[in-house]
Amino acid sequence: LDGAGGTPLAAFYLDPFSRPGSKRGGAWMDECLGRSTNRSGETVLPVAYLICNQSPPVGETPSLMTFDEVETLFHEFGHGLQHMLTTVERPQAAGINNVEWDAVELPSQFMENWCYDRATLMGMARHWQSGEPLPEAEYQKLLAARTFMGGSATLRQVHFALTDLRLHSVWTPTCGQSPEQLRREIARTTTVLEPIDDDAFLCAFSHIFAGGYSAGYYSYKWAEVLSADAFSAFEEVGLDVEDEVVATGRRFRDTVLSLGGSRAPAEIFEAFRGRPPSTEALIRHSGLAKAEAAPLVGMVA
Repeated sequence: LDGAGGTPLAAFYLDPFSRPGSKRGGAWMDECLGRSTNRSGETVLPVAYLICNQSPPVGETPSLMTFDEVETLFHEFGHGLQHMLTTVERPQAAGINNVEWDAVELPSQFMENWCYDRATLMGMARHWQSGEPLPEAEYQKLLAARTFMGGSATLRQVHFALTDLRLHSVWTPTCGQSPEQLRREIARTTTVLEPIDDDAFLCAFSHIFAGGYSAGYYSYKWAEVLSADAFSAFEEVGLDVEDEVVATGRRFRDTVLSLGGSRAPAEIFEAFRGRPPSTEALIRHSGLAKAEAAPLVGMVA
């Protein structure tokens, strides 16, 4: 990555293709080198690596990415941008280091939003032989699929988050309630169908006891709030107004992508947005915003 004047800023390696038997599944970003200052006082530029598992080329046919694979690449590149565009010189807080769980997925989920922007998607979604752009009908299907059963998906994540938080903050062995009873109490307001008697959800919900998400599962949804609200800053200035998008992008770079773990995520977000986070954009992006009622034909307003 080069700056506006051609000055090198960072670099990254990309390993895009699936290799069954020799490469584990999934996608991730991590650092080869973090930004720091060496003993000579020179800046060591950050280097990232991005790993994906998209469909490999077959014979003379190039890798034909699915939309999910495009989203995944944008997601991981968002993590990569935060690592590469940091201006923090202390490696312990540079890039993705020391970023709280609440905000670690902000840049990655923010980048996913661009996959649904018409100009961005139409600029790259073309037939590999004819060059024909993605048909408008297919684009509309992608938009519809994004919000399909958005309410159920939101409830599911709220159910997971509340279960995790309350088990770690409210439940005790002497509270007179089993973990399963607590979970079923939460389910009464966060699930459409009551769990069946043989449901063993807690035994499989490893986030509550394994890995780094114990008492922190809510951060998945909170990161969606932050990323949607951040993207709405671009929507507000007009996604087709290039000068405004560039200016907003610079502000995003100089705050969210630049400051890494050097400041609290809430401070960094407010420095970019000029206010605390709002859930309005996520509700709208999920297809859950109330539409204004149109006047009935023949009625006088």
